Amino acid sequence: MDNGKELKLAVLIDADNIRYSSVKAMMEEIAKYGTPTFKRIYGDWTKPTLTGWKGVLLENAITPIQQYSYTTGKNATDSAMIIDAMDILYSGKVDGFCIVSSDSDFTRLATRLREAGMRVIGIGEKKTPDAFIAACDKFIYIEILSEGEEATDKGKKTHKTRRDSALQKVAKGTVKLISSSIADLADESGWAFLGDVGNLIIKKQPNFDPRNYGFRNLTALLRSLGIVEIDERGTDNRRNKLIYVRLKS
Repeated sequence: MDNGKELKLAVLIDADNIRYSSVKAMMEEIAKYGTPTFKRIYGDWTKPTLTGWKGVLLENAITPIQQYSYTTGKNATDSAMIIDAMDILYSGKVDGFCIVSSDSDFTRLATRLREAGMRVIGIGEKKTPDAFIAACDKFIYIEILSEGEEATDKGKKTHKTRRDSALQKVAKGTVKLISSSIADLADESGWAFLGDVGNLIIKKQPNFDPRNYGFRNLTALLRSLGIVEIDERGTDNRRNKLIYVRLKS
């Protein structure tokens, strides 16, 4: 796959695993990774619990797929998503998939799509099982998208307070993950390109995201942790700077 081109993504949403109030922020997040060419949401639309979706689907041009609950539970919805995903895969019209669900039943699907060379992005709640998270190239918690909107609404002071509180919760394992990734990529003088560091961290831990700790990006998180030196190097394009990091002694 050519990583330099704009990815065409198939977005498949399990309606039982997401609130319609989160859809706008979710679609904006997906746009960072590529262009959604398929946008489908699956559920039993005869249920009263899904009536609030109508306006949201129209605004975001998402196609609802009716799947009756023939038996107790939502296995029918899962099966419909899996069948459609394979049909889309074999059509050759996309470069990747975004699976929106917190259900471990999609673990094998994510694995199969990656085996076929697809990029797989998962979006779900923090209760999502580790197996599904690990099967994705990147996994995003839906809660941090909602928190981002709330922080904007409540102002910078509130956001700073929440960020400082979140920083105290950064686990030692996360700090070790960051440190080891920098060490893995460092040159003879100890410097590593931050873009490569971020990519390696996500390969090791797909659900890593600085926003989980209240930070907008990896640079801001590293500055607050205080474990690295940061060097911003200029390029021919003055608007862009290449950021390098080195672990402090």
